[in-house]
Amino acid sequence: MYTLLTAIAILLDRLVGDPKSWHPVIWIGQLISFLEEHLNEGGARKLKGAIAALTVIVATTAIVYGITTFAAQIHVVLWLIVEVLLISLALAQKSLKESAYVVADALEANDMTEARTKLGWIVGRDTSHLDEPEIVRGVVETVSENTSDGVTAPLLFALCFGATGAWFYKAINTLDSMIAYKNERYEQFGYVAAKLDDVANFIPSRLTGFLLLIATKAVYKQPFRERFANWRSHAKLHPSPNSGYLEAATAWQLGIRLGGYNRYGARESFRAYMGEPYEILQRKHIEAAVAHMHRVVLLITLGGVFIYAISRTWSESSFFI
Repeated sequence: MYTLLTAIAILLDRLVGDPKSWHPVIWIGQLISFLEEHLNEGGARKLKGAIAALTVIVATTAIVYGITTFAAQIHVVLWLIVEVLLISLALAQKSLKESAYVVADALEANDMTEARTKLGWIVGRDTSHLDEPEIVRGVVETVSENTSDGVTAPLLFALCFGATGAWFYKAINTLDSMIAYKNERYEQFGYVAAKLDDVANFIPSRLTGFLLLIATKAVYKQPFRERFANWRSHAKLHPSPNSGYLEAATAWQLGIRLGGYNRYGARESFRAYMGEPYEILQRKHIEAAVAHMHRVVLLITLGGVFIYAISRTWSESSFFI
């Protein structure tokens, strides 16, 4: 049943997207901020961070489970509606596309100031000095990484566990985005949150990256075995244990090079290169990255429906044996 509900939720998210004035992630973020403000001080910060992470995950999961259970007790139709709405809210397909396209549209209008500003909304790096290829790199890397974090990972959790599973994942991912930084303030407090996110994204990131390799058209016709080997080796160069599998797949499929120098205030850091620069980064690569996201989401959804149909057929045939 969750498979069909998730398929409907994916369509709803694709067409309607997130509400503009409110979102459950905001409430999760407020709880994280409250706990961080009161616990992230003094000693034992790693333990306090673990308590904060556990509190956020348990509270989020319990609330969503309570809402869906209450809806089911009232009427099955209400339960179906609530499940679809909550799963849809856990997905970020349309919002990710819109965030990417506002930058692409600014580039199309040759408004570099606007493009840098809008890119600054979705990345943490300093964007004030970037030229067009670097702006495009920032967008493509963000779309690529968030194809898993924002769409396919919660989608897979929803396919298995419904809205409760999707929001269990969203709680972990929101914790990671807010407190899992390697700096003096968060390195200890966000340690557990970062590790939980690594575990939660381990399978989704690799599955999504692999599907990108087999379900999208490679710009340069390398043998699949060669692209697969390059994907695996370059993915391991990324500082994140998961994000590299998305960015490396995107880079090799589009014939571009991702990674490079990023500036954060007065500090400059280098991220290992992934892919080869067969093409100069340009606006069309933003559109291609978004198209890749849509194709992989469709493939995972159809795969879920297929597995569900096969399991139903098998269970029914086994019943009559």
